[in-house]
Amino acid sequence: MSEKSIYDIPLQRLDGSAATLGDYRGKALLIVNVASQCGLTPQYAGLESLYEQYKEQGLEVLGFPCNDFAGQEPGSADEIKTFCEGTFGVRFPLFAKVVINGAGRHPLYAALIAARPAAQQKPDGTLRQRLADRNLLSAEPSDVTWNFEKFLVSRSGEVIGRFAPDIAPDDPALRQAIDAALA
Repeated sequence: MSEKSIYDIPLQRLDGSAATLGDYRGKALLIVNVASQCGLTPQYAGLESLYEQYKEQGLEVLGFPCNDFAGQEPGSADEIKTFCEGTFGVRFPLFAKVVINGAGRHPLYAALIAARPAAQQKPDGTLRQRLADRNLLSAEPSDVTWNFEKFLVSRSGEVIGRFAPDIAPDDPALRQAIDAALA
């Protein structure tokens, strides 16, 4: 990513402490925008399962709460932490709430989207059409579609995959991409 690496972008952990993706240099990263009140929220369990299965091989799952999509993440940092840990046993790292689409887009998501302007869609998926039917699709085709869109970053910091929100954590396409990133 030109002069400034994805590893240099300032982030904030859910507890308010400063971080960067540089803290995870050398690992494959699955970066996911998450929400507590979404129909896809049960994916937290699958993401935690992925994290437990692959963390020793070098995968980090990183959750970025986002309230951009129908206000489905209204909670405070403490409420998000309590919900994620208590409901889904989440132990993968969570970060402070970010804006993903529009004028206030977080620089991390600007970099991720610039690197991968289109998400791999689920072959039989209906999510995009259901969102379009409700007039909930973003104006820009490259915008993140909805909660639980996934970006896969290689061990060297290259964005190598982007997966639509309805591609679940146990989907074979996502699993194959993670296996390849870890190989």
